[in-house]
Amino acid sequence: MTFPRVALVLVTLLYPLAVYFGLHYFDARSLALLLVVAAGLRLFANKTVPLNHWFWLPLVGVLVLWILVSNTTTGLKVYPVLMNLSFLTMFAWSLKHPPTVVERMARLQYGELLPQARRYTTTVTKVWCGFFIINGAISLATSLWATDEVWALYNGLIAYLLLGTLFGIEWLIRQRVMRLASE
Repeated sequence: MTFPRVALVLVTLLYPLAVYFGLHYFDARSLALLLVVAAGLRLFANKTVPLNHWFWLPLVGVLVLWILVSNTTTGLKVYPVLMNLSFLTMFAWSLKHPPTVVERMARLQYGELLPQARRYTTTVTKVWCGFFIINGAISLATSLWATDEVWALYNGLIAYLLLGTLFGIEWLIRQRVMRLASE
Protein backbone atom coordinates (compact mmCIF):
# COMPACT_ATOMS: atom_id res chain seq x y z
CA MET A 1 0.00 0.00 0.00
CA THR A 2 1.38 3.41 -0.95
CA PHE A 3 1.94 6.24 1.52
CA PRO A 4 -0.97 8.36 0.18
CA ARG A 5 -3.35 5.39 0.58
CA VAL A 6 -2.18 4.63 4.13
CA ALA A 7 -2.43 8.33 5.04
CA LEU A 8 -5.92 8.53 3.49
CA VAL A 9 -7.13 5.52 5.47
CA LEU A 10 -5.74 6.99 8.70
CA VAL A 11 -7.19 10.45 8.05
CA THR A 12 -10.57 8.91 7.18
CA LEU A 13 -10.65 6.65 10.24
CA LEU A 14 -9.44 9.31 12.66
CA TYR A 15 -11.35 12.25 11.15
CA PRO A 16 -14.36 12.15 13.54
CA LEU A 17 -12.08 12.00 16.58
CA ALA A 18 -9.84 14.76 15.20
CA VAL A 19 -12.87 17.00 14.66
CA TYR A 20 -14.39 16.18 18.03
CA PHE A 21 -11.22 16.86 20.03
CA GLY A 22 -10.09 19.64 17.71
CA LEU A 23 -13.26 21.63 18.34
CA HIS A 24 -12.26 21.85 22.01
CA TYR A 25 -9.20 23.88 21.02
CA PHE A 26 -9.82 25.38 17.58
CA ASP A 27 -12.64 26.96 15.62
CA ALA A 28 -14.18 25.31 12.57
CA ARG A 29 -12.18 27.50 10.15
CA SER A 30 -8.92 26.17 11.55
CA LEU A 31 -10.11 22.57 11.27
CA ALA A 32 -11.17 23.05 7.63
CA LEU A 33 -7.55 22.16 6.86
CA LEU A 34 -8.49 18.55 7.71
CA LEU A 35 -10.89 18.52 4.75
CA VAL A 36 -8.24 19.95 2.45
CA VAL A 37 -5.78 17.25 3.58
CA ALA A 38 -8.40 14.51 3.12
CA ALA A 39 -9.28 15.76 -0.38
CA GLY A 40 -5.63 15.99 -1.37
CA LEU A 41 -4.86 12.50 -0.10
CA ARG A 42 -7.92 11.12 -1.84
CA LEU A 43 -6.85 12.72 -5.11
CA PHE A 44 -3.36 11.23 -4.94
CA ALA A 45 -4.39 7.86 -3.49
CA ASN A 46 -7.18 7.17 -5.99
CA LYS A 47 -5.74 8.22 -9.33
CA THR A 48 -7.51 5.31 -11.03
CA VAL A 49 -11.03 6.30 -9.90
CA PRO A 50 -11.81 9.50 -11.85
CA LEU A 51 -15.53 9.15 -11.08
CA ASN A 52 -14.78 9.99 -7.48
CA HIS A 53 -12.67 13.02 -8.45
CA TRP A 54 -15.41 14.88 -10.32
CA PHE A 55 -17.86 14.02 -7.56
CA TRP A 56 -15.68 14.41 -4.50
CA LEU A 57 -13.48 17.44 -5.08
CA PRO A 58 -16.19 20.02 -5.89
CA LEU A 59 -18.21 18.96 -2.83
CA VAL A 60 -15.20 19.26 -0.54
CA GLY A 61 -14.43 22.65 -2.09
CA VAL A 62 -17.96 23.85 -1.33
CA LEU A 63 -17.71 22.50 2.23
CA VAL A 64 -14.39 24.25 2.85
CA LEU A 65 -15.77 27.53 1.51
CA TRP A 66 -18.90 27.14 3.66
CA ILE A 67 -16.77 26.55 6.75
CA LEU A 68 -14.45 29.47 5.99
CA VAL A 69 -17.37 31.88 5.45
CA SER A 70 -19.65 30.75 8.28
CA ASN A 71 -17.24 29.08 10.72
CA THR A 72 -19.83 26.30 11.12
CA THR A 73 -19.05 22.94 12.67
CA THR A 74 -21.77 21.34 10.55
CA GLY A 75 -19.56 21.73 7.51
CA LEU A 76 -16.89 19.66 9.24
CA LYS A 77 -19.38 17.01 10.32
CA VAL A 78 -20.73 16.42 6.80
CA TYR A 79 -17.49 14.74 5.66
CA PRO A 80 -18.71 11.20 6.57
CA VAL A 81 -21.88 11.91 4.58
CA LEU A 82 -19.72 12.75 1.56
CA MET A 83 -17.77 9.53 2.06
CA ASN A 84 -21.01 7.55 1.93
CA LEU A 85 -22.20 9.48 -1.13
CA SER A 86 -18.89 8.88 -2.83
CA PHE A 87 -18.98 5.13 -2.23
CA LEU A 88 -22.67 4.98 -3.15
CA THR A 89 -21.90 6.74 -6.43
CA MET A 90 -19.03 4.38 -7.22
CA PHE A 91 -21.00 1.21 -6.40
CA ALA A 92 -24.19 2.38 -8.15
CA TRP A 93 -22.22 3.48 -11.23
CA SER A 94 -20.72 0.00 -11.44
CA LEU A 95 -24.24 -1.49 -11.50
CA LYS A 96 -24.96 0.53 -14.63
CA HIS A 97 -21.50 -0.05 -16.11
CA PRO A 98 -20.41 -3.59 -15.18
CA PRO A 99 -18.41 -5.30 -13.93
CA THR A 100 -19.54 -4.20 -10.50
CA VAL A 101 -17.09 -3.12 -7.82
CA VAL A 102 -17.70 -6.35 -5.92
CA GLU A 103 -17.18 -8.45 -9.05
CA ARG A 104 -13.84 -6.73 -9.70
CA MET A 105 -12.72 -7.49 -6.16
CA ALA A 106 -13.90 -11.11 -6.45
CA ARG A 107 -12.03 -11.54 -9.74
CA LEU A 108 -8.82 -10.49 -8.03
CA GLN A 109 -9.24 -13.42 -5.64
CA TYR A 110 -10.99 -16.01 -7.82
CA GLY A 111 -10.15 -15.13 -11.42
CA GLU A 112 -12.95 -15.52 -13.99
CA LEU A 113 -16.36 -15.96 -12.36
CA LEU A 114 -19.22 -18.25 -13.31
CA PRO A 115 -22.63 -16.66 -14.08
CA GLN A 116 -24.02 -17.61 -10.63
CA ALA A 117 -21.08 -15.89 -8.93
CA ARG A 118 -21.50 -12.78 -11.12
CA ARG A 119 -25.19 -12.58 -10.18
CA TYR A 120 -24.17 -12.85 -6.53
CA THR A 121 -21.66 -9.99 -6.87
CA THR A 122 -24.37 -7.82 -8.44
CA THR A 123 -26.69 -8.55 -5.51
CA VAL A 124 -23.94 -7.76 -3.03
CA THR A 125 -23.22 -4.48 -4.82
CA LYS A 126 -26.90 -3.56 -4.38
CA VAL A 127 -26.68 -4.44 -0.67
CA TRP A 128 -23.66 -2.15 -0.30
CA CYS A 129 -25.58 0.63 -2.07
CA GLY A 130 -28.36 0.20 0.50
CA PHE A 131 -25.82 0.30 3.31
CA PHE A 132 -24.30 3.54 2.02
CA ILE A 133 -27.75 5.12 1.70
CA ILE A 134 -28.76 4.19 5.26
CA ASN A 135 -25.37 4.97 6.80
CA GLY A 136 -25.18 8.26 4.92
CA ALA A 137 -28.66 9.23 6.15
CA ILE A 138 -27.73 8.46 9.75
CA SER A 139 -24.46 10.36 9.33
CA LEU A 140 -26.40 13.32 7.97
CA ALA A 141 -28.86 13.18 10.85
CA THR A 142 -26.04 13.13 13.41
CA SER A 143 -24.34 16.01 11.57
CA LEU A 144 -27.44 18.18 11.69
CA TRP A 145 -29.20 17.30 14.93
CA ALA A 146 -26.99 15.30 17.29
CA THR A 147 -24.52 16.52 19.87
CA ASP A 148 -20.82 16.49 19.03
CA GLU A 149 -20.42 13.42 21.25
CA VAL A 150 -23.16 11.44 19.48
CA TRP A 151 -21.82 12.51 16.07
CA ALA A 152 -18.28 11.37 16.99
CA LEU A 153 -19.53 8.10 18.51
CA TYR A 154 -21.61 7.17 15.48
CA ASN A 155 -19.24 8.35 12.75
CA GLY A 156 -16.04 7.42 14.55
CA LEU A 157 -17.04 4.01 15.91
CA ILE A 158 -20.54 2.67 15.26
CA ALA A 159 -20.47 3.26 11.49
CA TYR A 160 -17.14 1.40 11.25
CA LEU A 161 -18.48 -1.49 13.33
CA LEU A 162 -21.54 -1.73 11.07
CA LEU A 163 -19.36 -1.61 7.96
CA GLY A 164 -17.07 -4.30 9.35
CA THR A 165 -20.03 -6.48 10.34
CA LEU A 166 -21.57 -6.25 6.88
CA PHE A 167 -18.21 -6.98 5.28
CA GLY A 168 -17.67 -10.00 7.54
CA ILE A 169 -21.13 -11.44 6.92
CA GLU A 170 -20.77 -10.91 3.17
CA TRP A 171 -17.34 -12.56 3.19
CA LEU A 172 -18.74 -15.65 4.93
CA ILE A 173 -21.64 -15.89 2.48
CA ARG A 174 -19.28 -15.32 -0.48
CA GLN A 175 -17.10 -18.27 0.59
CA ARG A 176 -20.15 -20.53 0.45
CA VAL A 177 -21.45 -19.11 -2.84
CA MET A 178 -18.06 -19.44 -4.53
CA ARG A 179 -17.64 -22.99 -3.24
CA LEU A 180 -21.11 -23.99 -4.52
CA ALA A 181 -20.52 -22.21 -7.84
CA SER A 182 -17.32 -24.17 -8.42
CA GLU A 183 -18.95 -27.57 -7.76
